[in-house]
Amino acid sequence: MPLLQIDNINTHYGAIHALRGVSVEVGRGEIVTLIGANGAGKSTLLRSISGLVHPSAGTITFDGKDITREPAYKIARLGIAHVPEGRAVFPDLSVRENLRMGAYGSGSDREGLKEAFERVLELFPRLRERIGQAAGTLSGGEQQMLAIARGLVSNPKIMLLDEPSLGLAPILVDQVFETVKKINKSGMTILLVEQNAFYALEVAHRGYILETGSIVLQDESASLKSDPRVRQAYLGEG
Repeated sequence: MPLLQIDNINTHYGAIHALRGVSVEVGRGEIVTLIGANGAGKSTLLRSISGLVHPSAGTITFDGKDITREPAYKIARLGIAHVPEGRAVFPDLSVRENLRMGAYGSGSDREGLKEAFERVLELFPRLRERIGQAAGTLSGGEQQMLAIARGLVSNPKIMLLDEPSLGLAPILVDQVFETVKKINKSGMTILLVEQNAFYALEVAHRGYILETGSIVLQDESASLKSDPRVRQAYLGEG
């Protein structure tokens, strides 16, 4: 059974039909990527999974449990960490306080939280150096590291990463995707939304192409990279 299974969901924003019969599976330990242009529905799919919006039809099953209608806070407690587009750190709080916000409601005891903090600070040594610094004063790359670290502190079963490379310089994009691979190698399952199709398909095991709210193509990443339609539309070739 997949860790996350999305079956034929439809999601609306008022009269706008944002997702149309979307089905996606994410197996344990996989990186699965969603690729598509702005407005294709990628972020809406992540928001539907994490309970920020609810589908009007279809089902979402996580770790064997139907979460389609669950509130966002319960979905987070089940082990789904959503790292939103634009990072959304708390700018006036310190790095340490942002990480504590990520751990809120995780159910970990003091010792468990200490271990989780140490684990993410080993992964992101730059954050250790800036642990008392206000998050709003960090660079864009550092804020993205903090957003990912904040999601990891809760010891989730899956991470939903929404456009982690957005607005970052190329060298920082490399660092972000190296971090994504490192997190995955530690056992973390990842559903990745990313406009940069080249990077996304380099790190992902499988991918789905989303256009105007519908899945139009799905395959192993290697196959998608060699598909002429993907190469022309998303990899800037042809």
